[in-house]
Amino acid sequence: MKQEVKFFVTRPVYVIYERVLWEEIKGGNKPNSVAVILDGNRRWATSLGFPPEYGHEAGYRKLREALNWFWEAGIKEVTIYALSTENLSRRSPSEVSHILSLATKGLLELAESKEVSERGVRVRVIGDRSAFPDEVVSAINTVEEKTVSNDSRLLQIALGYGGRDEILKAVRRIAEKVREGEISPDQITEETISSNLYTAGASDPDMIIRTGGEERLSNFLLWQSSYSELVFFDTYWPQFRKIDLYRAIRTFQSRKRRFGS
Repeated sequence: MKQEVKFFVTRPVYVIYERVLWEEIKGGNKPNSVAVILDGNRRWATSLGFPPEYGHEAGYRKLREALNWFWEAGIKEVTIYALSTENLSRRSPSEVSHILSLATKGLLELAESKEVSERGVRVRVIGDRSAFPDEVVSAINTVEEKTVSNDSRLLQIALGYGGRDEILKAVRRIAEKVREGEISPDQITEETISSNLYTAGASDPDMIIRTGGEERLSNFLLWQSSYSELVFFDTYWPQFRKIDLYRAIRTFQSRKRRFGS
């Protein structure tokens, strides 16, 4: 009952604050590309006395909601850190299986999503999919094939992704090209490396948001983040709100991006 009363008291204030924030940021320079580290699902669930799986499900529901916020705010490219290479090797098989099950469900929903189609969102999965079960790979192929012609927005989902692993694989591909005589070592440029990463063709993130109170990249987009603005939130991902996105954009707009100049 107390929670219901609190909701009715705070909801009008929240709506007003959301509108005020939007008025502040709507005319300013917004990031074209944003990456998000969805941290804190398990800790949020544990704080409420629930198992980690409950947190992953809540995080999944929040992501479905938040993607529309990003698109409505005018952000063209969004990259989501959903499952890292470290998660795959260090978490229990049952937890990894549950996360992959949610990922499969989400990818198939995106493939059939009216919003994705109407907004022209191309969906692609970045990361090493070689160890994924067949149903996960099938879902990845389905959503990528279904949205490949969409060219207004881009949604990248990092599954089985690690920044060091990505760079290592890129170096190996380039070394193979050198061995085959396609290029010489002195022809290797930054663009050569970028074009051999999982994210080839996408913009580097203008801003990276991380929830959950930690302030590190955790092996995410190590090459691409060299000039990204970093914004950290103490709130756990399932608690992330539209006003938090607006606050992140406001922070982005307040910073002077010199790119080394």
